Amino acid sequence: MKPQLRSALYLSVGILLGALVVTGIALKKIDPKTTAVEVSPDGRPQYKWYVPVLPGSIDFSGEAVPLDRWDVKEKLDREVLVNSYLHGSQLYVLKLAGRYFPVIEERLKANGIPEDFKYVCIAESSLQQNALSPVGAASFWQFMKETGPAYGLEINDEVDERFNAQKATDAASKYFKTAYSKFGTWTAAAASYNCGMAGFQNQVDFQGASNYYDLIFPDETNRYLYRILALKFILSHPKNFGLLLDEGEEYQPLKSRTITVEKTVDNLADFARENNTTYKMLKIYNPWLRAHKLTVKAGKKYEIVLPLR
Repeated sequence: MKPQLRSALYLSVGILLGALVVTGIALKKIDPKTTAVEVSPDGRPQYKWYVPVLPGSIDFSGEAVPLDRWDVKEKLDREVLVNSYLHGSQLYVLKLAGRYFPVIEERLKANGIPEDFKYVCIAESSLQQNALSPVGAASFWQFMKETGPAYGLEINDEVDERFNAQKATDAASKYFKTAYSKFGTWTAAAASYNCGMAGFQNQVDFQGASNYYDLIFPDETNRYLYRILALKFILSHPKNFGLLLDEGEEYQPLKSRTITVEKTVDNLADFARENNTTYKMLKIYNPWLRAHKLTVKAGKKYEIVLPLR
């Protein structure tokens, strides 16, 4: 038999076998006593979806959430329900957490910010370093181009430190410290990250209340803190929500070396090759580099991270 005919025959047989397997699965009768499904009269499976059980108590940064209040409990219930069934998204966040949480947690701690604020980062960007909102908020902490410099971030055509996990977390920490000093609670500081300190203060002044749980905001801010709490609850107990990630399946921190650059680099692709790596790896390890070159002004220097040899 000619090789071409043999290949065609094997392909045809493979397709036929695949079709038979799929058909067998589709027609298989499922025992509702042993699976989490109901079975219709024609034998088709109907999966069962359940309302997740809320925690008996939960806090944000050590500040208790008043779950004895029906309005608070129902708002948390909504966010736990919505977010608990985003299995693919939540598994991806758990994988990314293995890479980025060590950096975020270390910088939060160094800045005196409670660890729970890492869930604010997830609420903002789902740990996507290249996340970009329709209005221009960027990366992990979703800083706007106009506000980032006020918190110590360099942002221009060549450098955008919003994409630097360490520096962006330091910048977010500065915001949280200021907001905490202004409003007196970490809960309010976190909520204000969505509507701004001025927006939060306006509602405090108008409504005559200062407790986040006693205030009403536009819907996005109304839901914001509850989404953070839901993410904390779900991702702290992933197996309870069917999120099964075996040990070692999370993405690991990138092994790296750091070099200091004190003079202008006219071509970053040439720079990468000279340092035994590729332009692609240079950009992956340093997403804050936003152009093909890096201008270094007198007295300035940059730390560039490269793959470990």
